Amino acid sequence: MNSLQRTRDFIEGLSVDRPPFHPILMRLAAKYAAVKYKDFCLDYKTKCDANILCSKDFGYDWVNVMSDPYTEASGYGTRLTYPENNLPQVAEFLIKEIDDIDKLKVLKVNDHERMITIVNEVKEFSRLVGNTQFICGWVEGPLAEYCDLRDVSAACMDMYENPLKLKLALDIMTESAMAFMTEQAKAGAHCIGIGDAVCSLISPDLYQEFVFPLEKAMVDHAHSLNVMVKLHICGNTTGILPDMIKTGADIVDIDHLVTTMADFIPLFGNRQVPSGNSNPVSVIRDGNKESITESVTECFRITMGRGIVSAGCEIPPDTSVENMIFYRDAAHGLTTF
Repeated sequence: MNSLQRTRDFIEGLSVDRPPFHPILMRLAAKYAAVKYKDFCLDYKTKCDANILCSKDFGYDWVNVMSDPYTEASGYGTRLTYPENNLPQVAEFLIKEIDDIDKLKVLKVNDHERMITIVNEVKEFSRLVGNTQFICGWVEGPLAEYCDLRDVSAACMDMYENPLKLKLALDIMTESAMAFMTEQAKAGAHCIGIGDAVCSLISPDLYQEFVFPLEKAMVDHAHSLNVMVKLHICGNTTGILPDMIKTGADIVDIDHLVTTMADFIPLFGNRQVPSGNSNPVSVIRDGNKESITESVTECFRITMGRGIVSAGCEIPPDTSVENMIFYRDAAHGLTTF
């Protein structure tokens, strides 16, 4: 059974040999492949090769375009710097004053270099792994994207001081993201990830008012393109997890900061699965064979065999190869109920 079939069949509730293994590797993938992180972010062939190498050596069941959250932000006009071996940094936010929102326009994918790069990366994955690996594209969720243009603190203040302007911006960003999803689906993505991590910092009421309807519209749009959706909101999402599940996303990431994952498993639909929630630092990076195996097995038990094996967020770049092998072996040792 190849990785694409395993992941698709697992999500759809069909019989598989074991749950899929989908760890999030970005800086670790670049380090393992001995490439500069700047090149990993900006050169799609470098990122494809690093992902495929890691998927083979660490035995995981997907490849993805994840590297940093600024692909769309660069299209809007946030200025960035790219250190040789670190995450990109914001040099200047686009929205300094609330009226700067009037500058925003729906992005045309083919007009922006980094967005074109992501589409080309999906095409390259499709060429290299075809229908053997689960290919996951990516877009930023509306609130996370706004923060990439505005700054987190100012964005949170806008919810109270400028809600109508904020909603206008979020609508534009959602429309742009849907267009970006469409191009990635055409390029061969089997799934599109939506990253909206900042939502773990706001209340359930604010999530429901400002974000939930837009994320649900994005999920519905992806499904209309016949691709699956992975909703990634890391951090403590305990208060918003019911609504995250209600978006209809096929895969819902659950971070280790959600300490009561079992309470939410009954909320998942027949063709929805959680992904998580081993601690990427204390367990995967700092643990040993026994603690890693124990965590993977416990997540399997709590999800009643219906969870994708993953941590709630990125595996740290200084995680040892030995621990990644332990993680792989623990994941591959599971058998579905």
